[in-house]
Amino acid sequence: MESNRQMKFHMLELALVLFFTKACASEIFPKAQNVTWSSINFKSILTWSPEPTNYSYTVEFSELGQNRDRTPHCIRTMATECDLTAGLKNLKAHYSADILSEPMRGVSSDLVEFPHVRSEKFSPYYDTAIGRPEFKIEVSSDKRKTTLHVTDVPTALFNEDKKRLNIRDVFGDNLQYKVTYRKAKSTGKKEKISKSSIIELTDLDRGESYCFYVQAFLPFRALDKQHGEISNIQCSPEESPSIFEEYGMGVIAGAILIIILAITAIIIVIVMCCRRRKRAENTGKEGLPLNGV
Repeated sequence: MESNRQMKFHMLELALVLFFTKACASEIFPKAQNVTWSSINFKSILTWSPEPTNYSYTVEFSELGQNRDRTPHCIRTMATECDLTAGLKNLKAHYSADILSEPMRGVSSDLVEFPHVRSEKFSPYYDTAIGRPEFKIEVSSDKRKTTLHVTDVPTALFNEDKKRLNIRDVFGDNLQYKVTYRKAKSTGKKEKISKSSIIELTDLDRGESYCFYVQAFLPFRALDKQHGEISNIQCSPEESPSIFEEYGMGVIAGAILIIILAITAIIIVIVMCCRRRKRAENTGKEGLPLNGV
């Protein structure tokens, strides 16, 4: 009985020692706060606060359920961010990270476990934000079709040949584009979803100027992460309608007929005047006396 009491006492004593040790450790090495993943175009950075004074931070990360890893530039660092782009090799996996508060480089400590804070889970494939795309407008010669040529946004990723990848390289057929457009002189909007980076629009009024903006669309994601950043707005040129489109063939044909009739009438009048003048001249010559008779 006495031995059980002593065992419980020692366990309580150990628990109190551990508690106060952790409390002291937290005072000496404050825990990181506001831990956040920031990722755009697959450049993934872990950020936190506050800036350290007499201590440092170390970042450990891993796929969920896998062994933890470290990146050299985020060990006992005085910074409050860590670029983990290169470490998150399995883009579709979900990762978590721990930020440990530790002594500064060259300083030792008797602590076995340092204060740490765990991040929320993060997946590059499902969570990175997509930046604004660029595009060019092409209007066909007959003005019946407008084509948008979208440039796939480049990412922070590279393949084995050190070639930079764009978002089409990463998402493949899962990448779509949403085009929002309207007449330049109107506020009504229409939308079109395209699986291609070359988007053809054939429902536009000929000769009208239209304004467009484009954004990446990833329908397999959660609703709040499906849309990329909106591109700059661009408008197609306004084409002045030809005389045939403005007045129609019937009006033009009638005008041509009137002009022809007017010209014909003028010619007839001129001809009649010339004949009358010649006749008058001939009549005058017949009334003159013959000289030298």
